[in-house]
Amino acid sequence: MSIIGKQIRMERIINRNTGKTIIVPMDHGISLGPIDGLRDMKGIIQSVADGGANAIVEHKGLVGEGHRGRGTDIGLIIHLSASTSLSLYPNAKTLVTSVEEAIKLGADAVSIHVNLGNGGEKEMLKDFGKVSYESRMWGIPLLAMMYPRGEKIKDEYNVEVVKHAARVGNEMGADLVKVSYTGSVESFKEVVEGCSVPVLIAGGDKMDSDRDILNIVKGSIEAGGAGVSIGRNVFQHRSPKRMIQAISAIVNDGKNVEEALQILQ
Repeated sequence: MSIIGKQIRMERIINRNTGKTIIVPMDHGISLGPIDGLRDMKGIIQSVADGGANAIVEHKGLVGEGHRGRGTDIGLIIHLSASTSLSLYPNAKTLVTSVEEAIKLGADAVSIHVNLGNGGEKEMLKDFGKVSYESRMWGIPLLAMMYPRGEKIKDEYNVEVVKHAARVGNEMGADLVKVSYTGSVESFKEVVEGCSVPVLIAGGDKMDSDRDILNIVKGSIEAGGAGVSIGRNVFQHRSPKRMIQAISAIVNDGKNVEEALQILQ
């Protein structure tokens, strides 16, 4: 077990001055195919790196598409689990990459996606346990994307199920936990207070306005969140670089939504 190794790698995926992070997941290609924003991988990685993002998330086959080189330097998180929208069971994630393979590919951290409340939960938790153990032994940070999503879940944004999902990620040994925003500062405080590791918010589906996404970023930070892991609302934005800069103004500089919106004008 390498504690110092994990600390060094954590510093590659967070802002060392604020202790917060802006991560841009780009693992959607397996789930949804080559969607808008993820066709020119080198271009989009360069754009979010220029904006000041701390790390990207991608699958192993895209490593080398530009996360470092030609002036680009951004943390690399390799995603270990997958499913497709073509499946009869799209909520059932399966391991497709090992921690060891991710390290050999140059990962600064690894991530896993777990959906709770569906028929595949048992297998996903078993995989989570394996990945958590291997991550600890190798000294590499683990980001757990935790969602209450499946047959038993009536509202995946309900604070009771979201804080339960965050706590599962915490107790299973994740170093960072990503969950959906619960809609208000007060409710999201419950999520953060119930989890002893940093909590990040997901961006979810593409939103209608810049204000909408920046409002949830601001709310999560006010509630004690440690940053964001936002994909489509960044890489499908008309200016991914400036959207990252606007998010960073809130996450790292304490700006309000109106000030952040000025960056996008």
